[in-house]
Amino acid sequence: MDHLEVIRRCRVLSDCTEEPGHITRTFLSPPMREVHRLVGGWMEQAGMRVRVDAVGNIRGVHGEGPRLMIGSHLDTVPQAGAFDGILGVIIGVALVERRPPCAIEVVGFSEEEGVRFGVPFIGSRTLVGDPVMDAEVLDAIRAFVLDPAQIPEAAIGEEVKGYLEFHIEQGPVLEKMKRPLGVVEAIVGQSRFEVSFLGKANHAGTTPMNRRSDALAAAGEWIWTVERLARETPDVVATVGQLEVEPGAPNVIPGLLRASLDVRSASNATRIESAGLLLSVAEAAGGRRGVTVSYEQRLDQPAVPMDPAMVRALSVAVKTAGYKLHRMVSGAGHDAMILARKVPSAILFVRSPGGISHHPDETVLPEDVEAALAVGMRFLENWRPA
Repeated sequence: MDHLEVIRRCRVLSDCTEEPGHITRTFLSPPMREVHRLVGGWMEQAGMRVRVDAVGNIRGVHGEGPRLMIGSHLDTVPQAGAFDGILGVIIGVALVERRPPCAIEVVGFSEEEGVRFGVPFIGSRTLVGDPVMDAEVLDAIRAFVLDPAQIPEAAIGEEVKGYLEFHIEQGPVLEKMKRPLGVVEAIVGQSRFEVSFLGKANHAGTTPMNRRSDALAAAGEWIWTVERLARETPDVVATVGQLEVEPGAPNVIPGLLRASLDVRSASNATRIESAGLLLSVAEAAGGRRGVTVSYEQRLDQPAVPMDPAMVRALSVAVKTAGYKLHRMVSGAGHDAMILARKVPSAILFVRSPGGISHHPDETVLPEDVEAALAVGMRFLENWRPA
């Protein structure tokens, strides 16, 4: 399989969707059956032994003995592109077809995005022995005619010695640098909060401006400061991406506002310090306007470094394949951050034209996919189980 066939197969899978006219494919939704049929067929053509495990991961093994796992996810966000996750699975199959000198297991994870139940990484968490056992998830597994009692058997054993993920960058860095590939050194940590601003709803026409406790006005002042402080702090990004305003009428002063806060950094100390500062800024903004501010933490995900030896080996593969090396941090989470709990893990990013992802316009350049295949083979030719 050459690089053009890799791209073609990714686009073939884009037709497997819950939403005609768009690419939407969530955890164990009906279109995943056709994905399994297609990907399983390609795996078998490559000479792999194929199975679907108890949470819907499709897995193909080539060779015997200790092996390297290569994979990514097959689910999507709503109205997605054709390459996020899927590219990494098809590249894995393409590399097996080239008969590397080591045993390989290719895995297409059933759930990374967390769209259907709000729980990400259902597929990869199962492999590291940390399965999601929520009742609604187990019901979905049964509805797909899989057996939750077999979930423990899906965990990887001692035969898996490492994990390599190929993934589109989903950002603009590589394009700006005119590099086709990037070696990921770490995946950023994430802190997420729900921040509530409690003011007092009142008539918009009869309440003087100096007698108001406007929850939205206090939050607006804070949101502006979040962006400013994040811009001024190296290696930090912060986002307020969701607002809920009550009562939500044009002639009523907002009495309650709930906002999300997402803070990310490759440095756990910097992330925690920045989040604390931004929350104190929210309290100060509320205090100036007679608005009470409270918050609840929704996520505290530490940064995950990739395995240093794997990163070095991948970096050597990039250079020996004839490409300029760029080492970088991933601002998004990936299955590799879960596999890293149990086995040495690494990620190779492929340039995202326009920095576009999670969107129908998401694409890849053929020459970049060709580069990823070349680097993958260089890596596999020199990889040895630890």
